[in-house]
Amino acid sequence: MGHAVMRSPLRIVLASVMATVLVLVLPGNQAHAEPTLQELEAQIRKVWAEAEPLIEEYNGIHEQFKANKAKQAELEKKLAPLETQIELARARIGVIAAEVYMGGEMNAFNSVLSSGSPQILADRLVMLEQLAMVEEQQLRAVQELIDEYDRQKAPIDALVETLAKQDADLAARKKAIEARLAELQELRQKAYGSSGQTGSYRPWPCPAQYEPTDGYKVAKFACEQAGKPYVWAAAGPSSYDCSGLTLAAWKQVGVYLPHQSLQQRRSVPYVKRSELKLGDLVFYYNPIHHVGIYVGDNKIMHAPAAGDRVRMADMDEAGPIHSFGRPG
Repeated sequence: MGHAVMRSPLRIVLASVMATVLVLVLPGNQAHAEPTLQELEAQIRKVWAEAEPLIEEYNGIHEQFKANKAKQAELEKKLAPLETQIELARARIGVIAAEVYMGGEMNAFNSVLSSGSPQILADRLVMLEQLAMVEEQQLRAVQELIDEYDRQKAPIDALVETLAKQDADLAARKKAIEARLAELQELRQKAYGSSGQTGSYRPWPCPAQYEPTDGYKVAKFACEQAGKPYVWAAAGPSSYDCSGLTLAAWKQVGVYLPHQSLQQRRSVPYVKRSELKLGDLVFYYNPIHHVGIYVGDNKIMHAPAAGDRVRMADMDEAGPIHSFGRPG
């Protein structure tokens, strides 16, 4: 009994030391444990969920910006002859003003008065009055054209200025998010290795089958882009974002799509899932901010996210499906 009592404090000390050692060495209790692969991917998905809508919003505004710049150029081209008329009219006004200033108008009037017979005088006065009226009408017409020019050009200029500011604002916000994505991608590369990804970008037959259709050509083109990097606002040929890939693919068969997933949704008819054909578009999220190309066998080709590459994916695993559409 005496020995047992003597060893009890020692056992207590040893137990305490062992508990401390376990706390220090067990991986689950490390104070500065490196994030797991799953944690890194969760961070990337979270940031990307914020980034992709912004990218698609940027694409939409940039499309509007380009369209309105084109409208502005078209308007200016149409108004070019009017601008020439305006400049000529202004030059004529300057000449008239100079003549009045130098006494030219009075000299012309004196010449009329010294014309001889009363009938000739009357005829010249009438002619002078008519010339003055014609000139006044011409000047008034030119002023109306100037006012119309300003009226038509002003809203276009204002709109382009607004879109330019929005474009710059979105680009600045995008730059900040891309910096964050680059940081997370670097961590993911450390976890996966230098490639940053595992597996093939096209692990299944792509397209799944042959069809003598434009949709097959579209799907085939999309499949051939596998492995090319995601770059926002890019539409090929060396890189793509999601709507840039679908735009480029359908362009191969002469069909134009806007460079934004939501605008693409609005520009094509709906189709049912049971009616899907090669080349159809699969839209994701609500509000829509992602799109892929159906390549058969419930698979799509898409440009998933910054830091990733164009790849084949299971249609239902690419995100929550919104709807399906068919260009043409």
